[in-house]
Amino acid sequence: MIYLAHTAHRQFLGLAAGFLAWILIMATAGLNEWRLWQVEDVSVVTSGVAWVGIWRACFYSQVLPQFENCQSLSISDDFLPTEIPVAQVLIMLAVICGLAANIIGALAMRMVYFSVADRRNIRPMFLLAGTLYVLTGTLSLVPLVWNMTSVLNNSAINFPPEYNLPAAPVRQHVGSAIALGILASILMLIGGLLFLSYRYAWKALSSEAPRDTGDPLHSPWTETTLAQKNGLPNGDSHGRDNPAFNSEEAS
Repeated sequence: MIYLAHTAHRQFLGLAAGFLAWILIMATAGLNEWRLWQVEDVSVVTSGVAWVGIWRACFYSQVLPQFENCQSLSISDDFLPTEIPVAQVLIMLAVICGLAANIIGALAMRMVYFSVADRRNIRPMFLLAGTLYVLTGTLSLVPLVWNMTSVLNNSAINFPPEYNLPAAPVRQHVGSAIALGILASILMLIGGLLFLSYRYAWKALSSEAPRDTGDPLHSPWTETTLAQKNGLPNGDSHGRDNPAFNSEEAS
């Protein structure tokens, strides 16, 4: 049975990068700081800054009953620009796809490090994990870049009056959530490329695997080990008679 653990060190790093990226994508989905709005009228938004995410729009106020005021954003809200509902769908798909990629990637690494008895499954497992990682990174990167472009273009959002937010800010900035999400997407893509670059993901493993005879005492690894252990210090691998026993028999 061929030893494969030394062939997948980079893929182990890819699994770690994918798991970290998946956590960061979930954090990105929950953060409100996708867009930072600078508001001119501070009579209600007393902090002068509003945070617009893909699920909520929040601001601080000292004149309203609650100091932090948040209004939810739903996919069915018709006042939202297209990029926000699309981001809600794609980010959740990225979270689900990233979970599947981590599970399959962990199973692929387990087959390499602990069990290679069924070598036929190693190739599709690495290809599937790498493809899911790349798909997850793409699903998260598209809405992030789209929303970042809208921020840079200072796009407006026609909020209803109960949101207490203007339709257009004085200026807006890219929030920390978008920067965190882009970093997570890059890590996810790197993890996927590392899995897809695994040497046995594109060529058959059996071409380098030694023939398994089914006899553990006569396998290639066992025979090599026994030959090394049976070797004598003088280089002679054959045993010799002990002279002490010969003298005793002669007497």
